[in-house]
Amino acid sequence: MNSTKIVGSDLTRSMLMSGSTEVWCAISDESDEEAMLDHYGNDFTAYIVSFDSDYFYCNHGRAWAFAVPIRIVAVGQSPIEEEFSPVSMAI
Repeated sequence: MNSTKIVGSDLTRSMLMSGSTEVWCAISDESDEEAMLDHYGNDFTAYIVSFDSDYFYCNHGRAWAFAVPIRIVAVGQSPIEEEFSPVSMAI
């Protein structure tokens, strides 16, 4: 069985063609790899809403050559597992 994994800008194109109306992406005019490296200050992320004439367009109308879908999740704190607590490590 041959399974092809769609990633990067190809995945964004596929998501838009499948009906997604906004795809949160890391964006760049250089490459997918550059899009994923350039996150300082969250300056290079955008909601991509369409693809036309080899360019992705964000919700503000700006064109980008590359748009890699990303997921932004809130950071939370969970309790430390009991097996790692100082009490259980005591001899």
